[in-house]
Amino acid sequence: MNILISGGAGFIGSHLGEAFLAEGHRVIVIDNLITGDVKNLGPLEKFKDSFEFIEHDITEPLDGLALPDNLDLICNLACPASPVDYAKYPLETLWVSAMGTKNMLDLAGKHKATFLHTSTSEIYGDPLEHPQQESYLGNVSCTGPRSCYDEGKRFAESLVFNYQKIHDLEVRVA
Repeated sequence: MNILISGGAGFIGSHLGEAFLAEGHRVIVIDNLITGDVKNLGPLEKFKDSFEFIEHDITEPLDGLALPDNLDLICNLACPASPVDYAKYPLETLWVSAMGTKNMLDLAGKHKATFLHTSTSEIYGDPLEHPQQESYLGNVSCTGPRSCYDEGKRFAESLVFNYQKIHDLEVRVA
């Protein structure tokens, strides 16, 4: 398969890329390196015939990027995930969850690729019940210190499921 991983220079993205490469797939990593690190891509370099890194901010248009003619799977992991990082980059965190996710979904639609989006338990905010039942909808604050991450990820998840309904995309949310 041809697999694109946005945010692939992060800890999880780089390990996911390495696992896909070890299975014989072709992997393209897109990352703007705001919180990702090219050092994380070191283990992927040994798969030089099947691995490519593109430094790019997915909130910007993807036109002109050297992508394969067909993508089978798009894994959307791009987003600062550490409280230190999203406190430092609150607007970037919101934009990558909104515009970045939209750009990746549009790309998935163009290629008829399966779309995997990584979400977070933070979309539920500070829980008022322990443990949370599947029916629990959360306790979030749109102005709190984590709101750029919580609300960005909530928006992205809603975007993914609405694209699934409207554009008949094959999606997964983890």
